[in-house]
Amino acid sequence: MPDDAAAARAAAEEESAFSHPPVAPDVTATYGDHPDQVIDFYAPRTDTTRAPLVVVLHGGAWRARYDRRHITPFADYLARRGFAVANVEYRRGGAPQIPAQPTEPATASAPSVSGPAAPLAGRWPETFDDVAAALDALPALLPETLPQADPRRTVLTGHSAGGHLALWGAARHVLPAGAPWRTGAPALLRGVVALAPIADFAVSEKLDVCGNAALQLLGGHDRFAERRPYADPALLLPTGIATTLVQGRTDLVVPHLVAESYADAAAKAGEVVGLTLLEDVGHFPLIDPAADACAVVAEEIAQLAW
Repeated sequence: MPDDAAAARAAAEEESAFSHPPVAPDVTATYGDHPDQVIDFYAPRTDTTRAPLVVVLHGGAWRARYDRRHITPFADYLARRGFAVANVEYRRGGAPQIPAQPTEPATASAPSVSGPAAPLAGRWPETFDDVAAALDALPALLPETLPQADPRRTVLTGHSAGGHLALWGAARHVLPAGAPWRTGAPALLRGVVALAPIADFAVSEKLDVCGNAALQLLGGHDRFAERRPYADPALLLPTGIATTLVQGRTDLVVPHLVAESYADAAAKAGEVVGLTLLEDVGHFPLIDPAADACAVVAEEIAQLAW
C-alpha cells in the first residue's frame, strides 16, 4: 500500500491532469456506424507543412466512464508543438452511454478506474475491432480531414490502457494466424511511444492493475489464457517497429514493473525497446500539459517522428 505522502501526491497529479478544459477538435470523422467509432483531428498550430502525424489512444482501463475527452488537452498540446493529431475513440466496457463530446465542460475530478464499484473493463472483441478499424481507416480520412499531416511520419501513442492499445496496434502483423485483426505486413509507422502502458497482462494480473482490468478485458479467468496471445503486447514480440515506453517511477496506477516486464520480454525476443523512467513522476503527468513530464513525452515522440 502507498504511504500517505505518495497517495496525496498521486491525487494532486490526477487533479492537475483533469483540471484542463476539453479542447474541441478542428474536425471529427467517423470510421464506423457506432457512436464511439469517431476520430477527432487537430491541425498543427504552427506553420509546419506536412507535419508528422501522432495517433493518440486514450486510457481509462478500457472502461466507458473514460472517453477521449480527458486527453484532448494533451492532443492540443501536441498540436501546439507542430504535430498533426488524430485522437481515436473506441468502444469500452461498462454501462452503455452517449459518448461525451470534447466541447462539454470538464468534470471536477476524474472517476476511479479501479475498486469494487468499477464497471467491467473493455468489450471483447469490439474494443480491438475498433482500434484496428480506426487505424485502417486513417489513410483514407487524412486527405480531407487533416491535409497537413504526413502519414509517412506517423507515431502511435497512448496512455495507460491506451498505451496497451498502441503497442497492440503496432503488433497486428505478428498476431496469431487466423486473428481477425492480423495484417499481412507491419504498419507504416515511425514508431510507438507508450505512456505507462498496461503492457504485460500476466504482471498486470498479479499486481491487480486498475482492478484487474486486463483480466476483465479478456473475459475473465475462463478466457484469459485463451485470449492472451491475441491481446497481450508482451506476447506479440518482436514487432520490428521502434518502440519507446515512458513511465513514472512513482506510478501507483500502473506500476513501472509492468513496463519493465515488457521491455525484458522484448529483449528476450531480440528487440531493443527504449524505457524512459521519470523520477518522482506518477501516472497522470505524462498527459498533463502543465507537467514537465509531458514535455519529455513530446520530445520522445519528436525523436521518432522528425
